[in-house]
Amino acid sequence: MLRVFFALMTSLIFSVSAKPEASSGPVNGAVILQYHHVSDKTPAITSVTPAQFREQMAYLAENNFNVISLTQLVAAIRANESLPEKSIVITFDDGYKNIAESAHPILKEYGFPYTLFVAIEPIEKGYGEMMSWQQLQQLAAEGADIANHSWGHEHLVRKLAGETDADWLARVEQNILDTEAAIAKATGHNFKMLAYPYGEYNAEIQALLERHGYIAVGQQSGAAGVYSELTALPRFPVAGPYADMSSLKVKMHSLNMPVLAQNTTNPELKAGGWRPELRVTLDTSDIYPHQLMCFVQGQGAKKPTWLSANEFVIQADLDLPAGRSRYNCTAPSKTKGRYYWFSQAWVRPKNNGEWIKE
Repeated sequence: MLRVFFALMTSLIFSVSAKPEASSGPVNGAVILQYHHVSDKTPAITSVTPAQFREQMAYLAENNFNVISLTQLVAAIRANESLPEKSIVITFDDGYKNIAESAHPILKEYGFPYTLFVAIEPIEKGYGEMMSWQQLQQLAAEGADIANHSWGHEHLVRKLAGETDADWLARVEQNILDTEAAIAKATGHNFKMLAYPYGEYNAEIQALLERHGYIAVGQQSGAAGVYSELTALPRFPVAGPYADMSSLKVKMHSLNMPVLAQNTTNPELKAGGWRPELRVTLDTSDIYPHQLMCFVQGQGAKKPTWLSANEFVIQADLDLPAGRSRYNCTAPSKTKGRYYWFSQAWVRPKNNGEWIKE
């Protein structure tokens, strides 16, 4: 289903009737790429091969992309500053050995910075496919930023049996702070940047992170920038069918959708709210509203209903399934020859309140 989802999104992007005129200049954000494995021996759904990764990095270099660190992007967003045209951030989740073996040498060759999000428990238990602290220290010494991926790669939104809301939030808080402290002790890095395990988060966790001065990245697609929430920065997952260069190029060139306001305050859906309504207000000065198209994951293309000249609404026709879902919207720029891309993540339990097993 996800393969169909991205194929249709790419088709919709290329089928718009007017091709914008290209231009260059500063932009309000950057595209964040998310990788897991760089190997031809790991599951394809979470992997790119070393050959694919080299092709992707060569494309960035040969086409004059501005590869920056995640910390640089965050600093620009916080200061409301523009970035150079075609800015890209490279991130990896989990800390697999094949990143050190296959990806790091290529990144070092091109001089590209990157962020590696790690969980502590797999490192300390010495899982065979995970990097050791010694390996992470070496990567950090050679320019990698080591950041927070929770203590044990937990589903942070899920409460334990009999746990109160207060107990759950206190547990999540301690998890994140303990992870940050362990990374700082081992590597000296203390960036206060979290990658949500599984891309799952809710409003309570976002507020917690904001209180402690953290930013966070999810797994919903889209370019990140001044219109993004710093506790829910989007990334484009690169793996399996989504590692194909023909569709990946579109994502690499995408722009931060100018979202001025939206009605969504919590991506975690509650019982009876399995068809969430998303209402969005845009700055349409560089967008043709009639060319904006949305997609409900698992349900296909969804034409938005415009409530005014710059406010639209979309809603699923069917209940979203238990687990993770997305609404995605894209629109061509009038001036830049590129496409604005916005994604809203959702997460929900089963009808009986239990979570699906993963």
